[in-house]
Amino acid sequence: MFSLRVARGSRPTVLFRRLLVAGAAAGTGFLLLAILGYAVGHPGDSTSALVRLGWCVIPSAVTVHLAVVVARTEPNGRLRAGLVAAGLGQRGLPLLAAASTALNCVLGSAISLVVFLHLRGDISGSPFDGAAAGVLGAGHPLPFAAALTLLAAVPLIAATAAAVSLRPRQAAPVPAEAEPEEDEEASPDGSGAPSAVRAPAGLPWGAALTAIGLTIEVSGDGPTHPGSLIPLPGGLGAVAPAVLAGWALTAVGMVLSGPGLTHALGRLIAVYHPGALRLLAGRALQEEAHRVGRPLGVLCTVASAAYAVAGRYGLGPLTGFATVLVAVCATATALTATLEAKLARRHTTAALIQLGASTAFLRNAAALRAAVLLAVVVPLAWIVAKFAALPLGM
Repeated sequence: MFSLRVARGSRPTVLFRRLLVAGAAAGTGFLLLAILGYAVGHPGDSTSALVRLGWCVIPSAVTVHLAVVVARTEPNGRLRAGLVAAGLGQRGLPLLAAASTALNCVLGSAISLVVFLHLRGDISGSPFDGAAAGVLGAGHPLPFAAALTLLAAVPLIAATAAAVSLRPRQAAPVPAEAEPEEDEEASPDGSGAPSAVRAPAGLPWGAALTAIGLTIEVSGDGPTHPGSLIPLPGGLGAVAPAVLAGWALTAVGMVLSGPGLTHALGRLIAVYHPGALRLLAGRALQEEAHRVGRPLGVLCTVASAAYAVAGRYGLGPLTGFATVLVAVCATATALTATLEAKLARRHTTAALIQLGASTAFLRNAAALRAAVLLAVVVPLAWIVAKFAALPLGM
């Protein structure tokens, strides 16, 4: 009930982000129900149904990721003060985030169930009644226990992930005697920059996993027994298990290396006697690496996969819908993470404006950060997409 009151009093932008989460949950829930409809309509083809269910891990994962990032961008200042006044303390904020995330996802799941039943023809008297009866297994009884179990998966996982993401953390103590030495040695070139932000530790491991995955993609596309191939969704054919493992390793590597790569680019901007513009852009990018790096890696992975299959025609309606859903979720997550980073540095921005910095200067710093990211990330995603398309014969 408290989550409903908070949602009712939220600003339009906050409500829009919550509607994005509900829409993503609705799309994922519809895909899960469509697989259930296929299973009841083809009782003798359980293997194909399990493979389709396995491919639904991808839209489910990006939906959960979007829900977690949206939960982190909630305006928690007044809520935190209210929770402390109510005696709940800071530990009440993760519970509130979990309840709000679950509410958004349950709303989407309910919408997906209504749409699914309507397209099957189970709910009559409306336009497009039974329009997808053949695809969704109409004419066969639908096990509602299984349907509710599938629909409950995304809300439960998203709520748990949001609570874990917002749990209170204790910062590691920093020795007081080490601080003056770091400040004195922070800028040996006399640029005046403070000590660098600690770099994320995932870049070497992510780069190694990406390289291993690309190698497996190229070498694993040899002669294979037809019975051991794994079918791809939407008529894309079938690939060897080694190729699928290479794709998975490449995706994990890109996501894992995103924060470290973003931090490294921030250091590159501010290298060698930076001016005020380069210094501000570089330090801001280093600060944002922990927030925008992983969503940027997810977006690069999705863009690479989309480019790899862009020349393939004949995708099924559900596969096309899933592709659009994943792309929209990845883009929305990256934009929301950028908004989170902007909100996190609003006090710094206000201080710079009070010191005399113009809005044009701040916009130029943001444009420089975006230009450097695009100049590195776009070619990297293109190279990964070219390697990923080799097993598809493209």
